[in-house]
Amino acid sequence: MTSPLLQAAARILVAMMLLFSLFMLLRGHNEPGGGFIGGLIAAAAFSLLAASHGVAAARRALRAPPQDVAAAGVAAALIAGLIPALTGEPPFAGLWAFIGGAEAQAGADGAAQKPTGLPISTVLLFDIGVWLVVLGSVLSLVFALEEEEG
Repeated sequence: MTSPLLQAAARILVAMMLLFSLFMLLRGHNEPGGGFIGGLIAAAAFSLLAASHGVAAARRALRAPPQDVAAAGVAAALIAGLIPALTGEPPFAGLWAFIGGAEAQAGADGAAQKPTGLPISTVLLFDIGVWLVVLGSVLSLVFALEEEEG
């Protein structure tokens, strides 16, 4: 039987950890962080949920089997690697698209101006794939160990 105090604290901590996981995922391009550490933080959040509320509750919160999450991550990482190859670039080269903005154009003085809009890259897609692979593979192990123990 788990503590009611742990169950109450886990609800808040899991939400904060998942938010921090996404923050680490998205900041990983320019500073420390990225898909691997973000995936570990998310896996720790779901592990806390499994320890406090049971594996069944953690599986319901995940909404997909962990193996499927990991497989989706492998697919996302492969797609991120193949998109540049389809455009004539080397595989896994970083390509950027700017959503909702204008393309880079030469200014009056001939210097290139920065494109505007929300930058989306194949690097981000690869990091999301890594995040999903780490989350799914760690949770596969954690859930198996928790179910075996219980």
